[in-house]
Amino acid sequence: MKYAETSRGFSLIEFKDLYSAECNIQKSSLATDNAIWIGISNPDPKIMASKTPKGGIGWVPYEISEDVLITTRMHINQDQAKEVVKVLNYFIKHGELPITKKDV
Repeated sequence: MKYAETSRGFSLIEFKDLYSAECNIQKSSLATDNAIWIGISNPDPKIMASKTPKGGIGWVPYEISEDVLITTRMHINQDQAKEVVKVLNYFIKHGELPITKKDV
């Protein structure tokens, strides 16, 4: 994980997931609540192609118009983060997700 700041001085933590997608956690500038952004940095849309250049079937990049907005990060407050952390801690301990809320 790389710890840094945005150009506006907000904390930023960057890392890659299991598929090497660039992800981050960033302190939000929201004035009404303490919040963070968390998720992938940039979408990488793909479409299943019937034939690839090598003659097979596979995923290929899919160009999205600049007029389209794709939300790639969650915007969560401290209460929401606490709930997510409970689920993540359960996963860390058990390698599975809880089935019910009482499991966490």
